[in-house]
Amino acid sequence: MWSQRRVVDYGLAKRAVVRSLRNGRTSRGDVCDAQPYLLRAARYFGEPTERLCPVCERENVTNVTYVYGDSLGRHAGQAKVMSELVAMAHDYDEFRVYVVEVCQGCSWNYLTVSYVLGNGPPDLVGRA
Repeated sequence: MWSQRRVVDYGLAKRAVVRSLRNGRTSRGDVCDAQPYLLRAARYFGEPTERLCPVCERENVTNVTYVYGDSLGRHAGQAKVMSELVAMAHDYDEFRVYVVEVCQGCSWNYLTVSYVLGNGPPDLVGRA
């Protein structure tokens, strides 16, 4: 997306959790704990993927995208679909996006990536 910046990918942490589960150091109940609200958001606002759930390996995970930011007003904390984010990136100065993958079968959920969108000033970190 044109204004995407400050991307944080949680893939390494996710792999560590899955490895811990498979090695028996973590219980399935500790990682398959999606709240009913998150499962409903996955059903109605989630975007299907082609990635199998790393826990049950029976269903594909669904991405649920949440937005947070002071400038969002009533939209802060809501689940959004990707097409809405394009318009929001033009309408708001800056807001953070969180993408959570959810398995509606076993209730696995994990934050996969977060980033900032918006038409605010570009980040100047790292620029000389």
